[in-house]
Amino acid sequence: MTTLRGITFPAPDTAESADAERPTTPTVRGIVTDAVRGSDAVLAARVEGAKNWREAYLAAVRDLTMTTASTPQAAVDIARAGLDSAYRRMRVVGDDGHETPLAEWAFDDAVEAAHGTYENRTIDGRKPRVEALAVPYKGRDLTGHDLERQLDTWVAKGVIEASCAEAVKRVINHPEWLSLPGHVLASVGAGAEMGPTDMLSRWGARILAVDIPRVSERLAKFAEAGAGSITLPVRDGEAGADIVADPAGVAAWFADNAGDDTIVFGMHAYADSGMHIRLTLAADAIGQYLQRMRPTTVLAYLATPTDAFVVPQEIVDASRGRWERHGSRGVAKKGLRLASRGQLFSEPYPKHSHVADCLVAQQGPNYAVAKRLQRWRAVAAEADGKRVSFNVAPATLTRSVTKNPVLRAAYGGAHHFGVEVFAPETSRALMAALLVHDVMRDDLAPGEAPHRDHPEALFSDGAAHGGLWRTAWAPRSALGVAAVLGLPKVVRR
Repeated sequence: MTTLRGITFPAPDTAESADAERPTTPTVRGIVTDAVRGSDAVLAARVEGAKNWREAYLAAVRDLTMTTASTPQAAVDIARAGLDSAYRRMRVVGDDGHETPLAEWAFDDAVEAAHGTYENRTIDGRKPRVEALAVPYKGRDLTGHDLERQLDTWVAKGVIEASCAEAVKRVINHPEWLSLPGHVLASVGAGAEMGPTDMLSRWGARILAVDIPRVSERLAKFAEAGAGSITLPVRDGEAGADIVADPAGVAAWFADNAGDDTIVFGMHAYADSGMHIRLTLAADAIGQYLQRMRPTTVLAYLATPTDAFVVPQEIVDASRGRWERHGSRGVAKKGLRLASRGQLFSEPYPKHSHVADCLVAQQGPNYAVAKRLQRWRAVAAEADGKRVSFNVAPATLTRSVTKNPVLRAAYGGAHHFGVEVFAPETSRALMAALLVHDVMRDDLAPGEAPHRDHPEALFSDGAAHGGLWRTAWAPRSALGVAAVLGLPKVVRR
């Protein structure tokens, strides 16, 4: 029996066994090509013919986003085409080693057969419920008016958008929302550093938490330090589950334990390289099943700030205003710009662009496309009238960032360019509050999606980008200088 199981990349035609090495580049590049083919044939041909995908993907994803911005219909068409391509191209390997295209997998039948695969371990919180929103910031827990003032300060500095501050203020004024009454969080990657599990547990929420077995003790500690309850799947005496290997079993477990509550399905899992795409599609299959069974299911994701986003004209104007006042001036900056042939301190939003290009080469094409798959699902779901929570998080000193020396140094020098890098505990509280707002907002019917002028506004509404969208320079063009300026901080650590 093969050791490979679950959702994976296709094997090359020359592979002699299911365990052969499975390259990611042909599939990932093909997904992007298929996504844009019907909206921009020239860009599709360029992506398909890219010789060095590791370098070419930055421009490809940026230009894909520009095409997405062209019309609301283009955004939806690209999202659906990209998802369809991923499902056609990716494979499911069964216990017997037989491979099936993900698009042809009878997932609902697999879920039906998987009921009862997992038992439960429920840990009830031992602490009183936290009844007011508090955001840790620079050694203080900000609440009430102090938190509102800090939100206003961040807006004035261009660190978060006004819509973000407004959403958090609504949660401040509705503390009864914090425990997500009438809802259950079904989270994959529940132990993620940026995930909401810790905060929601303190606020008294009920959580179905899935992560790999070695994370289960961390989740148990979250539960004990909280006021809600966290339930873990258990198999053969071990808590935890692998959604890539067993997405059907996890989907069945969520459905069996949700009760009558509205499901909030959270995709918070992360992994390096191609595993991130496998995780994303496993979570996507689970989320789609839950929405088929329960149409009011809310999909919840976090967007990385290091991506390309369609932004409103007001943000473009603010950034270009900074460029004209500061970015285009100075002998040193002009000299570096000329010497680097425009690679350093380049103009933000060139040629009337509405795309904030914050992609970072160090994170790689698999990461970029995994996050894009999540965004495509969100756009498609809202187009179908489904409720989605998808908020842009600020640059944050998480473990996955600090293990990359270039990004760690760049974050250390980011404040020189008007970008605030947040501590993980601050980002977690803010993002959890935004999730609560999106789920509990009382201006929409249960499960209803808000009206947007453009589908990509899902990501700009409520964004806490840390200032990346409003800097005086294109973010990637200042990354190297920020890394040099931040290097002393890295060395001191």
